[in-house]
Amino acid sequence: MRLKFRQLQAFHAVVESGTVTGAAEALGISQPGVSNLLSQLERQTKLPLFERVNGRLIATPEAAMLHREIDTVVRGLDHVTQTVVDLQNKQAGQLQVASQHSMSFGFVPSVIAKFAAKRPNMNISFQSQYSAKIQEWVTSGLFEVGICEMPLLYDTLTVYPLTVQTRLALHRDNPLTRHDVLTPELIANEPFIAMGPDHMTQRRLREVFNTAGLPLRTRVHSHLFKNLLSFVKEGMGISLLDPFVLEHDHDPRFVSRPFEPVILMDMAVITSSTRPLSQTAKAFLKLLLQELEPYQT
Repeated sequence: MRLKFRQLQAFHAVVESGTVTGAAEALGISQPGVSNLLSQLERQTKLPLFERVNGRLIATPEAAMLHREIDTVVRGLDHVTQTVVDLQNKQAGQLQVASQHSMSFGFVPSVIAKFAAKRPNMNISFQSQYSAKIQEWVTSGLFEVGICEMPLLYDTLTVYPLTVQTRLALHRDNPLTRHDVLTPELIANEPFIAMGPDHMTQRRLREVFNTAGLPLRTRVHSHLFKNLLSFVKEGMGISLLDPFVLEHDHDPRFVSRPFEPVILMDMAVITSSTRPLSQTAKAFLKLLLQELEPYQT
């Protein structure tokens, strides 16, 4: 079976946008053209790829697996295309940065803006993703600089470790806000909004409560710190969050407090150890590490 790249590109665009219209706009082709490419792909693979629900195309489990396999390839070609355009237009450098989610809503964009202030012609590619995917992207050369959570999955990375201290977020009307520092004993009866059970912050929180001989009441599990904070704002519980999501969200509905014993979060700035960095990436990496120094524990 020989699949055509254009079919995979159309499939990828539909998964990313959720609609044929969005995919057509992203690819610069007609909606019938996208639909035709999807039909060809389904016929060749003999797999059901989408179901239509409330006007949106929902990927089947088979489609989700296929999307994971081709994501890096399709994005890689997009990077090649952009590089050709940049060379044709004589762009003054290209910055390629990928970050885990909590830093992507404020911290990293602010650093990029500071870096770009004196480089008006620089082309910027920035993506937020889960840490495992960021490591894959940096390893494969799709992005030059990445920021991720530990653990590391590849031995072909240059690593700049970063350890930050987490804090507790509470709704502003929570009586616990009268305390300057919160402990397991003070919050034992509070419902928690938590990351998944395998996330390092949740594992370490469980260890603290187990050591104190106290139950940990988890009310909501979610997968992004930003989501956890949204539940806190609605008064559904308290949450342990990293400083980046807390410092760049100015919603008055929540406050944060230190937690003792301290729970740390292990992160890293990463680059590829198998390919040299561009001069643009080297300069950005230097600034990024400087901006991260105040957070280092």
